Amino acid sequence: MRKYTFIALFLLASLSTFAQNDQQPETDPVITNRISQWQDLKFGFMMHWGIYSQWEVVESWSICNEPWINRNGADYYKYKTDYQNLNKTFNPKHFDPTQWAEAAKNAGMKYVVFTTKHHDGFCLFDTKETSYSTVDASCPFSNNPKADITGEVVKAFREKGLWTGLYFSKPDWHCDDYWAHEWATPDRNVNYDPTVMPERFEKYKQFTHRQIHELTHNYGDIDILWLDGGWVRPEWSVNDETRPWLGCQGYIQDINMKEVAAIARENNPDLIIVDRSVGGKYENYQTPEQQVPDSLLPYPWETCMSMGNSWSYVSTDTYKSTNKLIHLLCDIVAKGGNFLLNVGPDADGNLPDTALLRMKEIGEWMKVNGEAIYGTRPVYPFTYGKFRFTQKDHKVYAIFLLDEQESPVPETYWFDFNGADKPSASLRTGKIKVLGSNKKATLSKETDGRYRIDFPNSFEMPHAVVFEIKTRK
Repeated sequence: MRKYTFIALFLLASLSTFAQNDQQPETDPVITNRISQWQDLKFGFMMHWGIYSQWEVVESWSICNEPWINRNGADYYKYKTDYQNLNKTFNPKHFDPTQWAEAAKNAGMKYVVFTTKHHDGFCLFDTKETSYSTVDASCPFSNNPKADITGEVVKAFREKGLWTGLYFSKPDWHCDDYWAHEWATPDRNVNYDPTVMPERFEKYKQFTHRQIHELTHNYGDIDILWLDGGWVRPEWSVNDETRPWLGCQGYIQDINMKEVAAIARENNPDLIIVDRSVGGKYENYQTPEQQVPDSLLPYPWETCMSMGNSWSYVSTDTYKSTNKLIHLLCDIVAKGGNFLLNVGPDADGNLPDTALLRMKEIGEWMKVNGEAIYGTRPVYPFTYGKFRFTQKDHKVYAIFLLDEQESPVPETYWFDFNGADKPSASLRTGKIKVLGSNKKATLSKETDGRYRIDFPNSFEMPHAVVFEIKTRK
């Protein structure tokens, strides 16, 4: 009896240890080193694209039966049916991922995250698990030689030297083993109790695992698996913030991320996994959405943000100015994050002209000032007034954010500064470099402890001017 008790206790302790390990951040040096390399990239490109682009509506969410969603009075069941039939008219004849990749590279972006499948379940990749995809005969684009859209995107961006990341929605509102046809769908969650019907939910889990296998085995070396749909999560990860996502029934929807990670890393051992909002071992970095933290965060992170007001294409959308976007990039990088900037292509596969212009202008600034962005790390105080600070190779970059149309740049600047590793300032005074100029500025330390930069030269540099300051070793 004691022997069996010991074995039972050992098994319980082992299971507890495994669960605890899944709740802790990743410690495998292969993965942590890869995350550090990703942090050097700083600037990425995201694209929300799917059948919803034909209607210029929010991606997927308009078929979700939650009270906050506006369908302008349309009958829900007819709307949902019509929406789900958009696969039969999706035919983006101008789809050319080489142009997308060229625009991203010229903008200074270093990685891409592409939506292979959003919550509506429509797949932009070659899947054998469903007919709801661009490669199935039900979709007119299936006759196009580029019907495997994800494969074409990965190939084009890889050829331009960008890391490749694949967005994948864990919930699938088109799969009958998630939104079962027998019952109504009151909210975003699975519409039956997985504890009452475990075999059916197991079918969904295996469906999901097989699709992730396709994505991580059929397209070569993938760098990032970006998983969305944070209400699909293990019970240990549910907290006061995320519990409302589980809807009126509060069903736990655990798809076994340990097994997902094993599948995904079978051919990609250094793959970064982003199980958004879940925490633990399989959220290798965090992704604050449409916002920038107030200060440094104690873990790897990226702000994912749309260039306009919408993630998906809307012809009347309002885009952030180039000045605003560059300021966001500098602010995010100064606080230790990466900036993942989203643009939604239209129904024909075109990136909007305004977005292309913004990307071109960002790229022009980055060609001059990119060394203050790429491969840098934060340095206290991170921000000071209109300054943003980064550091690299015994240099501090003081980035001064210019107002719209502020030209020429000011002649005099003041800031307070404390080095990252020392209690007192460690900047070298004297002549300092101004990126994009062949003339030097002068850095001096004032009696009140502040630093002063004098640059009495007429100098044109839109959006932000960067001063390169050497530090004392």
